[in-house]
Amino acid sequence: MCKDCGCSITDTHLYNHTQNHENNISPHHTHNHSNPAIKDKKTVEVISKILDANDKQAESNRKHFDEHGIFAVNLMSSPGAGKTTLLEKTIELLKDEVKIGVIEGDLETNRDTERIKAKGVPAYQITTGQACHLDAFMVHDGIHHMLLKELDLVFVENVGNLVCPASYDIGTHINVVLLSVPEGDDKPAKYPVMFKNADLMLITKIDLLPYFDFDVSKAVEEARALNPKMDVIQISTKTGENLGKWINYLKLKLSLKV
Repeated sequence: MCKDCGCSITDTHLYNHTQNHENNISPHHTHNHSNPAIKDKKTVEVISKILDANDKQAESNRKHFDEHGIFAVNLMSSPGAGKTTLLEKTIELLKDEVKIGVIEGDLETNRDTERIKAKGVPAYQITTGQACHLDAFMVHDGIHHMLLKELDLVFVENVGNLVCPASYDIGTHINVVLLSVPEGDDKPAKYPVMFKNADLMLITKIDLLPYFDFDVSKAVEEARALNPKMDVIQISTKTGENLGKWINYLKLKLSLKV
């Protein structure tokens, strides 16, 4: 786990601080200085400064996208949920109508970027090293490696992780979280911050439903208990089932942006 976001500190106090930051609650209301896991408030203050600086950069990123009439999407999930394959299928279905660019985030390798470039769209790789998420500053760097004036839609494929990416606004317009059938239907309950902050949940690999004990209704119910406004689409990139719904969702968002 990375050192800059504090995820290596296994303490509910820090988790509560992150929640309070997201809800604009002063951290001084929740400090528990008797907890030996955090010996003083300096750790929380450092994390707060990081998040505050990140939020300012995120607003700048979003303004940059807006100035170019671009709709930006943050794709988040655990590793292997199908983000890159979804992007490949999306590009195949949309590239003749929409100019697409992709910013890729991974700890190591540029393999996903090469897959995206092979589909004929521009892509920029951000290799984070030990950082388990993208932040707004990394995305800002990616923005300046892309010809925004030639794009309509930019995807940011975040690092595979259901924890830290949820706490970092990177300057996109919506957050999309993928939940794959093999992961299990309990992930919204186990990783609430991720699903609370998502505008859309894509339940992926539904062609595998006959082979896994995955209750779609339960997953949707628990996700919407956290976020009643969340949209949900069930898809399979293997069979193509409901990919049209995903494409129509993007087209609607693009039309509203215009």
